[in-house]
Amino acid sequence: MLRPFTLALAGTLTLAGCSGSDAATSDYPTWHNSGVNAVSRMSAAGGVVTTTSMKPDGTLETVALSLSDGTKLWAHPATMAGRLPGMGVSAPAAVETADGSAVVAALDPAKKGRWNAAVIARDARTGGQKWTRPVHSTFGPQRCGPYLCLSEHTALSSARVVVLDPATGAQLWKLPGLAEVEWSDSQQVVMLRLAKNPTLESYELKTGKLRWQQPIEQALGPGIDLSGGWAFGATGDDLIGYVAPYTNPETKRTSAFGLFSIKITDGSVNWMRPSVVRVYPSGSPGHAPVVRPVDQRGGYGGFARLDAGNGRVIGQITAADVPGSGWWLAFPGRMDKLGFLKHDQKGAAFDLVSGKPVAVEEQRGWSFCVTDPKPLPLRGQAPGFYSIAAVCEYDLATGKRVQAASAPPSWFTGSQDGWRLWRDEKGAVHAVQDGTASIPGMYG
Repeated sequence: MLRPFTLALAGTLTLAGCSGSDAATSDYPTWHNSGVNAVSRMSAAGGVVTTTSMKPDGTLETVALSLSDGTKLWAHPATMAGRLPGMGVSAPAAVETADGSAVVAALDPAKKGRWNAAVIARDARTGGQKWTRPVHSTFGPQRCGPYLCLSEHTALSSARVVVLDPATGAQLWKLPGLAEVEWSDSQQVVMLRLAKNPTLESYELKTGKLRWQQPIEQALGPGIDLSGGWAFGATGDDLIGYVAPYTNPETKRTSAFGLFSIKITDGSVNWMRPSVVRVYPSGSPGHAPVVRPVDQRGGYGGFARLDAGNGRVIGQITAADVPGSGWWLAFPGRMDKLGFLKHDQKGAAFDLVSGKPVAVEEQRGWSFCVTDPKPLPLRGQAPGFYSIAAVCEYDLATGKRVQAASAPPSWFTGSQDGWRLWRDEKGAVHAVQDGTASIPGMYG
């Protein structure tokens, strides 16, 4: 998942290798629900899509919608207790259970004694409560294969991660310290250990047995600091990781950063690209990444498209070709071109493989709808939380927004079981069922 959005506006792109065009969505089942203001990522399971919505008074609620038509199924109050602003608003975790139904777990503002909130699991379709677990502080529940992973006591020295049965809430095993799920299947889970020397670790889901561990410093060098943000995405049997740079305000030193790939089976490093940054908007790091190198003086180079399988450069745009300043990156549906959007002005475009300029007329690209996002006015929460971003389509020849734009491309939305889900700039939830192969999007 992406951490954090506000540091994202000068990094590297990733190319989702999607086939076909995303434009002809009118032929497919679509829906939108403008009765919610989605501010978190979305997750789906058992025919239900769920997200965290912000109400007009600044409070949060967990909302469940029918995946087939967008009908609102239920909503319950939600909160955050211990989540860091740079991580974005926590999303509910949706998990299918052994009987074929699904559970939605989210943080409820139920205070009792020394507990600040409670994780409550509800039936995905009815909203009926199945179990509850009080917490002092947490980053929020996450799906990990067929189970739920929950960070607990994150603000205390006794921080840990527990693995729970989604149907009953029974604890299966626990792991001391802070960690976040980055990938899982039915057999194992790969977690990022949030420590001074962060590591990726794989565990057997049923037993909690450690399978392998890999210090991130082995890939990117010493001096890792996760304060700048991180993101992961899988491609085949590999997990692609990105750690963003962070400059310590006291020492003025910048942490190690870059992109790397490891084998999910044993944690060995496939390839590494230190000192490159990811650009935004973009897809998941696990799909044909495009990076921008940074030299030792902090100067940005051009743009390079990498092969996700081996990390080699397969196309690049030199620094000399970058058209001055005042632009925002924009990409078409196939992400085969790199566009430089200048609002209300003529921009520029390049072929991402050959690196050569192309005529900007007739070129369109997707870029952020809002380039100066404002923090969410959340009640009772630490300042600095932002909603996940929305993208809009632009005419690069004029720099103006395309009014009759179709659905955002799959490299941004991702796809789950043939459904693509996204929020617009007003927070409304949209969906299209176009049969796109399941891939992660910008937000996982």
